[in-house]
Amino acid sequence: MGLRARGVGALPNLIRSLRKEAHPKQQSLPSLRRAFSLYDQINLIDNVPDDQLRFQRYTETGFRVNGVDYEGSLLCVGNMLMSWAPTKFSHVTPDSLSMFQIVRPIPEILILGTGRNIEPVDPELRRFIRSTGMKLEAVDSRNAISTYNILNEEGRIVAAALLPYGGS
Repeated sequence: MGLRARGVGALPNLIRSLRKEAHPKQQSLPSLRRAFSLYDQINLIDNVPDDQLRFQRYTETGFRVNGVDYEGSLLCVGNMLMSWAPTKFSHVTPDSLSMFQIVRPIPEILILGTGRNIEPVDPELRRFIRSTGMKLEAVDSRNAISTYNILNEEGRIVAAALLPYGGS
């Protein structure tokens, strides 16, 4: 009986020791503040070739591209930048994007920056863009410039039609 009593008493101790081994004292995770500050120090955005367009900022009335401020709407194809006539989303028509009928090589995607808010794209405009061989991504201008930067940095042939943030 003494052996059995000692075995029964040892069982809870055995279970406790197994639990401790299964869940070793957890170390705390690094502070997120520390993780983000390290991430912010790695600035890939400014390390791009001089001949590549890089949107750095947007304002209510325009954009900063490669250190130069531009007022109004912009049209970008690859690394070419030009002023664009529409001042609000309702002015974006197949005519305003007609240059894409002749641009070669054909960009794989047109990123349409709709200003402050995402706007539904007219089916006629969507059909026109599809007829040029491009895909369409319509997003607010803040996300449009980020998407453009990423795709352009990847070396993809991309176009953007951008309304200023205050122009929806």
